[in-house]
Amino acid sequence: MVSSALDPGADGRGAALLPSGITWDHFRHVLERGGFGRYLLNSALVGAATVLLAGALALFAAVAVARFRFRLRTKVLIMVLVVQMVPLEALVIPLFLQMRELRLLDTLLGLVVVYVALSLPFAIWTLRGFVAAVPPEIEEAAYLDGCGWWRMFRSVLLPLVAPGLVATGVFSFILAWNEFVFAFAFLQDRSRYTAAVGLRYFAGPYATDWGAVMAGSTLITVPVLVFFVVVQRRLASGLAAGAVKG
Repeated sequence: MVSSALDPGADGRGAALLPSGITWDHFRHVLERGGFGRYLLNSALVGAATVLLAGALALFAAVAVARFRFRLRTKVLIMVLVVQMVPLEALVIPLFLQMRELRLLDTLLGLVVVYVALSLPFAIWTLRGFVAAVPPEIEEAAYLDGCGWWRMFRSVLLPLVAPGLVATGVFSFILAWNEFVFAFAFLQDRSRYTAAVGLRYFAGPYATDWGAVMAGSTLITVPVLVFFVVVQRRLASGLAAGAVKG
């Protein structure tokens, strides 16, 4: 991908393992004339909003199902898991109709709402394991020291489940960053396209600008790699802790 993005002859011969030369024209083309910088910004905004909202909602839901006992608690957990089994393609039309009724079609906010809904089942189940792994005695000790529930949550529980939040945050970010089907179905204004949708416009029905496609693909991949490198330590510890707890 990187080789073809830098290859000056990629337009004529397609993708290549080794470039025939080095050029930055393909990157300039997708950023300046293709408007890809705007698409990357839209994807970043959608991804960041999805991570924050999904993480907050999933954490409170995980605390509820792990700490409190209420009627139909087990059935609620099962229904959360069942949601993940529904094929995404089967949700496109129902969600499209709902977004239209809510006047959220062709908006980044509507896309964020959909991505948060898709991220929540995995996030809730993952964070539930982290919350359940925290001994209740630690919370009770905080109460004895005079902490209210919010103070205990912020100062005691939240730091202990932070690795789980990182793990679920990475999942939510990658889902929002790479998702194509819902973004393509819900967005009509080109200025609101995400990077995954914007990339397809460098490939036409009769010809494909392979240099631009590979340059755009490289620009899409780099932020995910950087994000993963930044959080890799917490991600590894979070996944290991979740696996041990089950």
